Order: sequence, then structure tokens, then C-alpha cells
Amino acid sequence: MDLQLSGNTALVTASSSGLGKASAKALAREGANVVVNGRSQDSLDAAIEEVCEVATGEVIGVRADLTEADDIENLVQTTVDEFGGLDHLVTSAGGPPSGPFLETTDEDWYDAFDLLVMSVVRLVRESADHLAAGDGGTVVNITSRSVKEAIPSLVLSNSVRMSVIGLEKTLSTELAPDVRVNAVLPGPHETRRIRDLIEQGVERGDYASYEDGLAARGESNPLTRIGKPMELGDTVAYLSSPLSGYINGTALPIDGGLGNSNL
Repeated sequence: MDLQLSGNTALVTASSSGLGKASAKALAREGANVVVNGRSQDSLDAAIEEVCEVATGEVIGVRADLTEADDIENLVQTTVDEFGGLDHLVTSAGGPPSGPFLETTDEDWYDAFDLLVMSVVRLVRESADHLAAGDGGTVVNITSRSVKEAIPSLVLSNSVRMSVIGLEKTLSTELAPDVRVNAVLPGPHETRRIRDLIEQGVERGDYASYEDGLAARGESNPLTRIGKPMELGDTVAYLSSPLSGYINGTALPIDGGLGNSNL
């Protein structure tokens, strides 16, 4: 299926690893010019090489810390300078630390808000005019299934990510009809973090092998497995494409049916 993204420009934040990288790969494979972003130059260089393997458009990398307003301004401006515009923004960021409420400090709360919410605020503020100038700009916010159902020991993610969904829904009306805004709510996917946890379990003797650990992670899922990162990436690419042109203001769980929420 041709998603009609060839020649478009997409900026994907926190895309040097994980679900951000999968989204960058999916968009690049569909012919979009893609800007990959990360904080570590080594990780960024490795991600660019990987994305280029499937790309049919151009791929560049821009190092930026999403908690720094100046870095975000430079990230968007570099994208526009390099490709002459910006059509699609995909916001992603690393998760805040886990822990129970009574062990979470004020600094933890402010850091989580800066990383998860203010990064999106600043990115959209810098990008909005560029997105509206094209023929169908889009924003896709990668958040977490924790906005639907609270996850034990993840008080920061459970609480702060809700603000991103409120922002996403507000932007879907304020930026329409020129720009569509949606969110994806991933459940467990086989990212590096999950792989590391499984390998640690193998070392402790919790699992006989990596494959056993991977299978155990998916036992509670109706599909009896966890997600593959590219399944999330492909959905992000679809939501960025004209083929999803009537989808706006939606927060879409991508969890294999793991969640129990009716809404």
C-alpha cells in the first residue's frame, strides 16, 4: 500500500532508539525525508545508518535534548532549512523513572513534566506554522497505555502523560483543518529496554532462555505476545498519511488488546 508520503518531510523526536526509531524507519521506507533525533551522537549515528537501510527518501540526524527549549528551536529550524518545510511531526520521549508516589520528589515531578509535556508544547509551537503551510500536516504523539489504565509503580507516567492527551485533543480542534493531531498509546513492545529486562531475567534464572522470557512477557496478552516496534511505526506512518485523512483527535491504543478500558 502506498501511503502517499513520498517527498514529504517528517521530524521524529527521540528516534535514535525504540518506538521513535521504528516510526522513523516506517516513514523513511514510505519515501518521506526524515529527521532522526537523539541526545547521544553515537546512538544517533547508529540509528541514521539503520534508517537509511530502508529509506527511499533522505535521512539526516540532529542531536537535541528535548528538555532544552533552544535545542528544540534548532531542531525544527534545521529540519525546515534542510528540506524546505515540515509536513509531519512525531513526538516521542523517554519514560520517566518508576517508583511509588511517596518516594517521588518534587524534582522528579518537574523533570517528568518538562520531558513529557513541555517538549510537546515547544515542538508544536515551533512547528505549527510549517505544518499548516503544506497539504495536510500531521502531529502524532507517542505516549503510553498508562493514560488509559494506571500501571503500578509508574505514578509519573500515569499522571503526567495524561496532559499530553489533553493537549493532543485540544490541538486537534485548534489546528484543524490544516493539521491533524492524534496520539498512539503503546503497550509492551520488544524494544531495547524490554530486551534488557528479559536478558537480566535469564541471568537471574527467571527464564531458561530469551525466547522463554519473551513468551512469558506476552502470556497475559490476548494475542499471546508483545508488540514488534515496527507494528507501532507502521501505525504512526499511517496516521501521518492522507489515507487516514478523517482520523483526528484520536488516542489509539496499540497493545494487542491488553487493556481492559472500555474507552
